[in-house]
Amino acid sequence: MLEDSVVKVIPIVAIPTIISMLIDSLYNITDTYFVSSLGTTATAAVGVNSSLMHLLRSVAMGFGIGAASYISRLLGAKRDEEANRVGTTTLFTGLIALMAISLIGYIFIPPIVRALGATDTVMPYSMDYARWILLSSPFTAGTVILSQLLRSEGSTKYSMIGMVSGCVVNIALDPLFIHVLGLEVAGAAIATGISKLTSFIILLMPFLKKKSILELKPQFFTPKKEIYLEIAKMGIPTFLRSSMLAVSSIVVNNVAGSFSDSALAAVTVANKSAHLVGSGIIGLSQGFQPVAGYNWGAKNYNRVRKAFWACTVMGVSASIVLGAILAVFARRLVGVFTSSDDLEILQIGSYMIITQCITMGFHTWGVISNGLFQALGRSVGAAILGLSRQLICLLPCVLILSKLFGVYGLASAQAAADILTFIVALLMTVALFRRIKRIEYENNMLKIKNQPENTQSKIEHHGVISI
Repeated sequence: MLEDSVVKVIPIVAIPTIISMLIDSLYNITDTYFVSSLGTTATAAVGVNSSLMHLLRSVAMGFGIGAASYISRLLGAKRDEEANRVGTTTLFTGLIALMAISLIGYIFIPPIVRALGATDTVMPYSMDYARWILLSSPFTAGTVILSQLLRSEGSTKYSMIGMVSGCVVNIALDPLFIHVLGLEVAGAAIATGISKLTSFIILLMPFLKKKSILELKPQFFTPKKEIYLEIAKMGIPTFLRSSMLAVSSIVVNNVAGSFSDSALAAVTVANKSAHLVGSGIIGLSQGFQPVAGYNWGAKNYNRVRKAFWACTVMGVSASIVLGAILAVFARRLVGVFTSSDDLEILQIGSYMIITQCITMGFHTWGVISNGLFQALGRSVGAAILGLSRQLICLLPCVLILSKLFGVYGLASAQAAADILTFIVALLMTVALFRRIKRIEYENNMLKIKNQPENTQSKIEHHGVISI
């Protein structure tokens, strides 16, 4: 973390994280694929409930990433016991919070599903799916939080194993529950819930077997205001960013549903397909964060800058290549998720994928910049960047473009929002690096002042001091 070349370290830390994020993306794609054989309405129902899953995950991500950012800095500063207390407190609190939220959600399923964008024909399928998603949400929370705790110490391999195992279980159980047992849409949700339970158990094993740096023990549970405030610094921006993804999805679903069920299904398929590349970029950013956090805690500011630029070059290059490949096969990919020759789904879905692929490089810059702000504990900046893509930029684009150009305006909204977010991220990142330069300069001046007078004279004589 602190000494090897960042070009070497970032891939080592990030590759398991990227795989984990891709696997997480495959969860929803798997459900969509198997459910699509039940018809357009069933496919649309999965898309509607994606917003519910995003909302539940956003709470867990708030706890997990908020703690991970703090823990990375504590470990970098050699404050291991404090890190243990933060990790344990986060896990227990997150599980309790999700249990309470899912209980309330279960009581009010019909109005919740309606608000998520379900049409009259989609409602029955959506309610079946939502019931099981809510019941399994504590395991989803545990999976997310444990994964982030492992990533905070750089143990991304264990995180990857847990996610891969759950995905394999999901893929195996989906056809069994949906078709063999005849549970249809509910079967997909049950399979997802069991897969989350599997991942939770596997991710817990490194802590139980003491193969992790962090220790999670009941005696470390310390529900103190100071710990929660530190978690909240990055947890709240993360929650806002992630929940805004859910809010924007709800708005998009409602607008798409006003056109037709086919448009709603097309948006579902397109977003899940584009997220294949997007999830990899998020994984790279999350793999970069522990590197930046460790070095920020160790006051190695130059290495923080090197890590950012190395990660940016890797991410933008990969996203352009993968985006081009995805765009070429966009129509075929959409066709995989349609049970009939619904031309509306094919046309709208492939168009939406292609527009997002064109702006994938801009999206990558925004994601990595957001990761930088998270890693350094810059909560306000992280919140602004998170809200820019999913709220400040996207929602106006959705409402204005759909009004002017109809369903194809809606399909272009995410790409337009990515360009606007890039502009915001560029300006904020430049300002942050200027601030880091000033901090670095002030620290160097302080060190020189504290040195003996003869040493300081030698340094000045050899021209070491420079702005």
